[in-house]
Amino acid sequence: MIDSEYDFSQGKRGAVESVPPGKTRITIRLDDDILAWFRTKVHSMGGGNYQTLINDALRQHIQQKREPLEETLRRVLREELKQIEKEK
Repeated sequence: MIDSEYDFSQGKRGAVESVPPGKTRITIRLDDDILAWFRTKVHSMGGGNYQTLINDALRQHIQQKREPLEETLRRVLREELKQIEKEK
């Protein structure tokens, strides 16, 4: 029996959401407690995407490993100065 209510003749196979340029869809296994931490962090921030938060954390780790000492000091000082301004 063919249901004429649905017409899939123009349908396309594949993912419903395409992957944006510069991104790669992968499967990764993370420890439950790590994933829970990122999900909790996103929730406490008022929403967002835990996958983006994981990506940002990985990027920050990589940059810190390649960052010269002078750049690290500048970054830390900027962060501390911002915090002091917020507290005023």
